[in-house]
Amino acid sequence: MHPVQWHTFIAQFSQLSHRQRLAGVALLQGSTGQDAAIALIEQTALAHLHCPACGATRVHRHGHAHGLQRYRCVPCRKTFNALSGTPLAHLHHKTRWLAYASCLLESFSVRKAADQLQIHRNTSFRWRHRFLALAKNDRPRCLHGIAEADEMYLLESQKGSRHLTRPARRRGGAARQRGISNEQVCILVARDRTGQTVDFVAGRGQLSKAKLHAWLPSVIDRDILLVSDGHPAYPVFAREIGVMHAAVNLRAGIRVRGTIHVQNVNAYHSRLRGWLSAFHGVATRYLPSYLGWRWILDARRILSPESLLKATMGTFPHLMVT
Repeated sequence: MHPVQWHTFIAQFSQLSHRQRLAGVALLQGSTGQDAAIALIEQTALAHLHCPACGATRVHRHGHAHGLQRYRCVPCRKTFNALSGTPLAHLHHKTRWLAYASCLLESFSVRKAADQLQIHRNTSFRWRHRFLALAKNDRPRCLHGIAEADEMYLLESQKGSRHLTRPARRRGGAARQRGISNEQVCILVARDRTGQTVDFVAGRGQLSKAKLHAWLPSVIDRDILLVSDGHPAYPVFAREIGVMHAAVNLRAGIRVRGTIHVQNVNAYHSRLRGWLSAFHGVATRYLPSYLGWRWILDARRILSPESLLKATMGTFPHLMVT
C-alpha cells in the first residue's frame, strides 16, 4: 500500500465502533467471528463447568456438535455443551452474537439491530430477551446511607398479547381516565447516593403502603435514611419497618432541604423515560427486562460485547457490593 493511502487508512480508525474494531482485530489475527464467539463461550463455561441436569462436576469430553465441545456427565450420563442451561441454548448464528451484544449496548431498536446483522426482526427480538434474561436480575443487594425513593407511571401496554383484557388502543393511545388509575403501571425506583439503584414493576394503579412492603424491605438497610416526596405511603411504611424517613414538599416548591432531596432518583426517572421513548412503547410484561437493560447501561456495569455475552451465561464482570 502506498504511504499516502496508509495514512488515509489509519486516520479513519478513530471513527470505528467498538464492534468494528473487534472485527478488525479478529480479521488481522486470522480468526472469524464464530471463532471469537465460540472461544469466549468455551472459556467462560470452563470456569464453572458442571452438568446442568444434576449439578455434578465429574464430566468428560464427548465429541463436538454445532461448533461446540460436548461433555458427558459421569454420574447421570447426560450430555451437554457450554450453552446448555443458559438463555443462549439452542440459538443459531453464533457468528453474530458479539455484534448483536454491541447493538444492545448501543440501545438499537429490534429492527435496526436486525438490519445491521442481516437477521429477521423476530430473531432480533428473541435474541434481545435471551441476552437480557440474566442481566435483568443484576441489582444491588442492599442500599445504604441515604436512599431516595419515588415512583413513576407508564401507560399499561398489552402489545403482542393475543387476548386483550380491554379494548385495543390505536398506536398506544391514551388513558381513558384522568390522573393515576389502573390503566397505568407503577414503577418504583430507589437509589442511594452512591448510585446503586433498584427498581420494580409494582403493579397497576397508585402506589400504596402494601406495594412498598412487597418490594423495599429486602433491599434497604435498617440504618438507612429513606427520602421521598410527599406521598403519604412512605412515612407509614418507614414507621412500620423501623427506618428513618424524611420528605420534601414538592407541591410547595421545596425541592431541597440540605441533603434531603429526591433529585437523584428523579434524574434517573428522566433518563429512563427518555430512553424508553425511543422504543415507541414497551409491552408491560417485558418491562423488567428493559429496566435491567437500562440499569446495566446507566451504571456502566457492562461495557463490552464480550462482557454482555459472559453475563448472559451467568458470569458478571464483578459482584455487587453488599
